[in-house]
Order: sequence, then structure tokens, then C-alpha cells
Amino acid sequence: MVKKDLSITFLGVKFPNPFCLSSSPVGNCYDMCKKAYEVGWGGVVFKTIGPKSYFIDEVSPRFDKLNKENTPFVGFKNMEQIAEHSLEENLRDLRRLKEEFPNQVLIASIMGNDEQTWEDLARMVTECGADMIEMNLSCPQMTSHAMGSDVGSNPELCKKYCQAVKRGSKLPMMAKMTPNITDMVPVAKACLEGGADGIAAINTIKSICNIDLDKKVGLPIVDGKSAISGYSGKAVKPVALRFIQQMRQADGLHDLEISGIGGIETWEDAAEFILVGAKTLQVTTAIMQYGYRVVEDMKNGLQHYMEEQGVDHLEDLVGLANKNIIPAENLNRDYICRPNIDLDKCIKCGRCYISCYDGGHQAIEWDEEKREPHCNTDKCVGCLLCGHVCPVHAITPGKITIKPGRKCKASDIKL
Repeated sequence: MVKKDLSITFLGVKFPNPFCLSSSPVGNCYDMCKKAYEVGWGGVVFKTIGPKSYFIDEVSPRFDKLNKENTPFVGFKNMEQIAEHSLEENLRDLRRLKEEFPNQVLIASIMGNDEQTWEDLARMVTECGADMIEMNLSCPQMTSHAMGSDVGSNPELCKKYCQAVKRGSKLPMMAKMTPNITDMVPVAKACLEGGADGIAAINTIKSICNIDLDKKVGLPIVDGKSAISGYSGKAVKPVALRFIQQMRQADGLHDLEISGIGGIETWEDAAEFILVGAKTLQVTTAIMQYGYRVVEDMKNGLQHYMEEQGVDHLEDLVGLANKNIIPAENLNRDYICRPNIDLDKCIKCGRCYISCYDGGHQAIEWDEEKREPHCNTDKCVGCLLCGHVCPVHAITPGKITIKPGRKCKASDIKL
């Protein structure tokens, strides 16, 4: 087995590997977190602890999922709120975890409903031995507008609450961002001004996952009704990567330390988050599908990737993609890359022809007798839709043609 250094230092705390349970049902109590530590997770973000005065009253059922053809769990909808256990139980579990696993990273996620509560919770989890604090400013299904994503979209309120947490604790602290906002940068900057040391992104996206066509109500159905609530899983990964990239390229935030969240299921997903600047990686939905042992595959795959890249330390990969993701107006528009169709691989299904004719530029022509596709270069604009719909990957980027009057050279183009 390939052995590489997966350790990472995030906000001054060293993690044995970047993989953490996110603040969610997967880290809801002592027993769950204990098992995760034993299986090999690098850290645990204990499910969000709220104020003693806030009563958690959950609905049932509270999950739904989005499918694509035969693929389950493309996206996952949940109506779960913060930790339902009493404040005393949660603090006891934190203390016990730290006593029994002193060398494992324990992150306390907290959520208050006013400045004093934020300060008090920060002080209490610090006294329990937590290594770090995550401020949950972003849960989309709280029943109080003084908590959750309604707070996370207000920069001034976020700044004020970050200041309160810093009054209650000197621990490293990250603010967990809501994606239910157009631009995350102003909120992130406000949190940093308030004392946050880093950012966690993203929390779940407000959603209606499915509608029951007979009952005419969203899913899951709770006594004949439903509600908008958080969406997670593989489908939100593109949104998470976008927000992280935008923060890392904003003025003053190029070295921002980020804990990445949103659709991390495989080592490839993990590597993508690291390359756009995330240092630690938080996981929920993949654990719900595959259990805690999914971390073994992710760690193993990440080490093999590091071997292929000639990298010994994970830290060396952080943020390497940031410079290569640029504003759309700065992209090179001087050339067209047309498809190369490998007829030896082609299974003659006609998917490329149908998609190009009905959804593209009618550039793929179909030989009825041979059942073979061919590219009409006079019509082809190089969108490469054909390659994305090919079920056997027989269509790849092919010849590069420079547009008339442009000065760049085909040999200089990087694909």
C-alpha cells in the first residue's frame, strides 16, 4: 500500500488526515464519534450544540433523495435540525471523547440565538476540551429566524456573533457559511473581522427535492405537508467548489483557510476540494450511504493520487487549482476544438447524433447503412456535447483549429 503524509495543519491544529465528520446526524453522540475515531477519521465536528433554552422537536419522516436514472442519492434532502440531546448530555459527550481520545481532533459546533448565548456556548465547549469551534451560521431548517441561514446571510450579525464567540473562547474558530446567498465573500470577510480564524463551506442548499404527483405535496410528507429544507450530496459539489474558489480569489482572502463541505464521496472529490483551497474535508451524506469505513477508500485513493503527482505531503496540493480558474471574460476564445470519434470503440448507439441534432448544432452526421457517426467540421462549433453523452467514451477532444484572424498557435493550446 502506498504511504503518503496525509496530515494537515488547519488553523494551527494538526489533523492526522483531512477527513472529518461534519456537524450532522453522523456525529450525533459519543458512540458514533468514538467509532469514527477508531475507523480512522482525522477529526470530528460534533453535531451542533444549541442553547439550553431552545427545544428541538423533530418531524418524522425527514429525509428524501434525488435519483438520476438508476443512480440513487444524486442529491439528498434533510429536515434535521441541530443536536436533539440536552445541553448537559452534549457537553458530557464532548468531555468524554476528549478524555478517551486526547490525540484526536474534536471540533465543537455551536449555534446561539443571541450574543450572550454564543459567548456562553463557546466557553462551555472550551471547558470540555474541544480543540476548535465551528460556528453554525447556516442551518437552513431552523424554526427560529434568530438562528441558522437567516443569520448567515447578514454580514453585520455574523461579525457580532463571531466577536461574542471570541469573548468566550481563545480556541481556533471557523464560521460555517450558508450557500443560500448570492455572494459569500462579504459574509466571510465580516466573520474574519469579527475574529473568525477560518471558514467552513458550504452548508446545505434550501430545496424542494421531489413532489408527490398524486398527493401534490413535497417529500418527505409530514402529516400531509412538507417544507423547504437542506439539500446535500454529490449534486451540491459544483456549488461548494464555486464558493470556495470565489473566496480564495477575492481580495485579501487568497490565503484563507477553509474546511470544505458538500458532496465529498470519493478520493477524487476530496482532491478537487483540496486543489481549490480546502484544508480539511467534512462528510455526511457519503457516510449515510456507505458507513464510516468509506474513509478508508478516500484515504487510500488520495495517497495513490499523491504518488502519481510526485507529492509526499498533502499540504503541497492545497490551492494549486486556484490560479487556473479565472473570470470567464479572460478565457481564450481564439480556437475551436472539434471531436475525435474512435469508431473502433463506438457501439453505434446514435446518442451523439441525437444530442447534437436536437440539442446542439446538427454537426454530427449519421450513416444509416453503417450506423456510424461523423463530424461535419463546417457546422461543428466545438462544444463537445457529443463526448459527454457517449456511453463508452469513444468521443474525445480532437483537432484544434484557430479561428480566422486570431494570432495564437494550435501548438500552444493546453487541453
